[in-house]
Amino acid sequence: MADFQRADMRDSRFGRVDLSGSDFRTVDLSGARFRAVDLSRVEMKNVDLVDADIYGDIQGLTINGVDIAPLVDAELDRRDPERAKMRPTDPAGFREAWDIVERLWQGTVERARKLDPALLHESVGGEWSFIETLRHLAFATDSWVRRAILGDPSPWHPLDLPWDEMPDTPGVPRDRTVRPSLDTVLELRRDRMSSVRRFVDGLTAETLDGHTKPVEGPGWPEPRSYPVRECLLVVLNEEWEHRRYAERDLAALEA
Repeated sequence: MADFQRADMRDSRFGRVDLSGSDFRTVDLSGARFRAVDLSRVEMKNVDLVDADIYGDIQGLTINGVDIAPLVDAELDRRDPERAKMRPTDPAGFREAWDIVERLWQGTVERARKLDPALLHESVGGEWSFIETLRHLAFATDSWVRRAILGDPSPWHPLDLPWDEMPDTPGVPRDRTVRPSLDTVLELRRDRMSSVRRFVDGLTAETLDGHTKPVEGPGWPEPRSYPVRECLLVVLNEEWEHRRYAERDLAALEA
C-alpha cells in the first residue's frame, strides 16, 4: 500500500492504475479529469462539487439523500421524448426505435457535410472526432449484432474502432492514425446499419426473448451467450448517446 501525505502531485497522470479501496482526505481534485473510471460504491462526505460536468452511466447515485438517476432520466426524456423510445419492449418497438435512429443520424450527417472535411477529423475536448464516432458505431454493430447475435466470430472491418480502453485483442482492428473520408466511413455505416434493419424487420417475440449462441474465437463481446434483447439495447444506447455527443461537438466546430 502506498501512503502519500502532504504530497504535491499536481498535474499527475494515472493510467490503468488500481486505486480501489483508497482513502482520500483533504485532497484537492479541482480541475481533475476522469475518463473511463469505475466509481462504483464510491462514498463522498463533506465534498464541494461545484461546476462539475459528468457524462456516463449513472445508477444509484445519491446526493444529499436523493437518488438523482431517475431525475436525470426524466429530465433527458422531457428534453427529447424520443429518447424513451430507445427502451423498447417488443419487436414493433425495436423497429420504431431503429426508424428513429436512421432518421436522426441522417440529419446529423447532413449537418456534418456542411463543415470543412478536415474538421470532421478534429477532436473536441479530447473526445472522438466525428469520423471516429462513426467508426466506433460500426464496431458496436459488428460486435453486438453481427458477432453476438448473428454468430460471425470475426465480423470487424479494418476501419472499426473499439473504445479507447479496450485491451488490444487479436483480430480486432484499432487504427487511430487512418483518416478516411466521410463518404468512405458512411459506406461502411450504411452496410452495418442495414444489417440491423434486416434483423429488426424480421424480429419476433420469440427471438427477442431468446439468447444468442456463443461464438468461438477472441473478440468482443466475450464468447458466451447473451440475451438478444440486451444486445439490441446496447446498440440502441450506443447510437443514441454517440449521436448526442456528435451533435454537441458539431456545434463547437461550427462555432
